[in-house]
Amino acid sequence: MSTARPDAPRCSFCERPAGEVDSLVAGPEVYICDRCIDDAAGIVNGEREQSERVAAEHALAQPLPPPHRLKGLLDEHVVGQEEAKRILSVAVYNHYKRVRHTGDASDLPSSAGRFPESGDLADVELEKSNVLLVGPTGTGKTLLARTLADLLDVPFCIADATTLTEAGYVGEDVESILSQLLQAADFDTDRAERGIVYLDEIDKLTHRRAGASVTRDVSGQGVQQALLKLLEGTTAGVPPEGGRKHPEQPLVQIDTTGILFICGGAFGGLEDLIEQRLSRQAGVGFRAAAADDRASETRRASGDAGSRSALMQTTPEDLLAYGFIPELVGRLPVIGTLEALSPRALRRILTDPQNALVKQYRKLFALDDLELAFDEAALEAVVERARTLGTGARGLRAVLEEVMLDIMFAVHQRAGAPARCRITRGVVENGDAPVYEPLSEGTSADESEAPAPERPPSWGRRA
Repeated sequence: MSTARPDAPRCSFCERPAGEVDSLVAGPEVYICDRCIDDAAGIVNGEREQSERVAAEHALAQPLPPPHRLKGLLDEHVVGQEEAKRILSVAVYNHYKRVRHTGDASDLPSSAGRFPESGDLADVELEKSNVLLVGPTGTGKTLLARTLADLLDVPFCIADATTLTEAGYVGEDVESILSQLLQAADFDTDRAERGIVYLDEIDKLTHRRAGASVTRDVSGQGVQQALLKLLEGTTAGVPPEGGRKHPEQPLVQIDTTGILFICGGAFGGLEDLIEQRLSRQAGVGFRAAAADDRASETRRASGDAGSRSALMQTTPEDLLAYGFIPELVGRLPVIGTLEALSPRALRRILTDPQNALVKQYRKLFALDDLELAFDEAALEAVVERARTLGTGARGLRAVLEEVMLDIMFAVHQRAGAPARCRITRGVVENGDAPVYEPLSEGTSADESEAPAPERPPSWGRRA
């Protein structure tokens, strides 16, 4: 029997007096106790989880964009690399089609009349197909993977293979990759299990050396072995905050079966192995040696073009010769090769994509109510300087950052009416001052933009 005074504060929901609860929160003429707060929180969290499940089911019900539409969307962001975009579009489409329909025979279309043998497909399991991208630095490997994740609105993370080591050694465990993906998914396990991981510098795990090492290689073949289960599909315990696992640490269980792994690397020297294989196939003895010499001379004479033509013929046999273990090669069945960027492609990268570098600088100036324009000769000079750096498209940003630094520092010191800042070839080549032109009323350096094409509904996006 309660001994509380009749006028003692009580919870307005359960009517318990203050003496029977741990805490009583007062509001305008109302009170709520800690027990009712816990009950309300449980109701709210339950409704939130239910709404998230409904949103996830709704997202999965959205149609997947077919490969040709995926490639069309990639064309808006990535210049060139047509073959790589086709390969990735098909691989990504097949992967997420598999994720949606694995193990559910009811998803098969009703086609018994047209294809009587389709009844045999009910027990067929679709195997996972991860992707390997081969190409020089700065050709768009990371951009392709990131853009696909953005288009599908799925979690995405980039992991550096050079930081991975075997369990028990200083460095990152392979499970740390999943920690990054979980964080990118806002700790939503269901979304993380449909994400995309880009594993960069995968070629550095081979550690091809001329001589044997007397020390244990903890970041080479051992890491390749550790990656196998992750790539194939397993349930891994992941520290939610990253770092290495330790006893008594709570772990989040993540199933990697639905995670698409895209591995990439420059693979320096791979073209030589490819040429050796091609020369062996052409003949033996003197004929093979002569063919090998001719191929090497051709590649040296043609520069990037020779390397490009060789890399386009990459096979699993070449990857084994490069230093990958057979099990890892088998788990990367889709191989896409990216070409070294030509001067024309570099020029297009400056202005054509949706997030082109020139458009980014124009927007930076526009945010300060300033106009920015580039002469065509200036853009050509940027390309010429970038090519000398040998870093592909990354060289374009490096050159523009250097060219624009002093201009962005000094442009606000100009007094007078608004003006258009025009970048000439002399600005890029010699560090000349830009040309400031009066901005007459009604004129603008902004180009008219056509309406963006309608994008397909993303099956990974929340409602």
